[in-house]
Amino acid sequence: MNAVTAPKSRQLNRLEGFALTAVFQGLPSFAIAVLMLKLTGSHQLVGEKGGAAIFVVLATLFYALIGPPLARKFPKLLGNGYEPLFLDANLSFAGKIAMWRTQPAASLQLLTTVLMLSLLAVGAVSVG
Repeated sequence: MNAVTAPKSRQLNRLEGFALTAVFQGLPSFAIAVLMLKLTGSHQLVGEKGGAAIFVVLATLFYALIGPPLARKFPKLLGNGYEPLFLDANLSFAGKIAMWRTQPAASLQLLTTVLMLSLLAVGAVSVG
């Protein structure tokens, strides 16, 4: 059975790339930043109700919008801020994630993020 799939629209592909960049690259980075601020006692951002969450959401959205175009333009300076697989129109949404996870650099990034978030969460809970 030969199934012909309709080509993915450019807007849908950009939305998928935006969502994947935000969730897998931006969100963990800014969550780590907020936890570090909490541990260091910086109450300007994390002390206000909802301040940390607003910061993480806005920074993640800004990163996902601005990061990939700048990383493509300046690959030596911002090469780690861009994952070409997230914007590959030939892959499905699940296929983009599956292909990204099989890369050694992505595995290292995920492992590092999980360890860092775990340690910082324990530290933030211990401090109070």
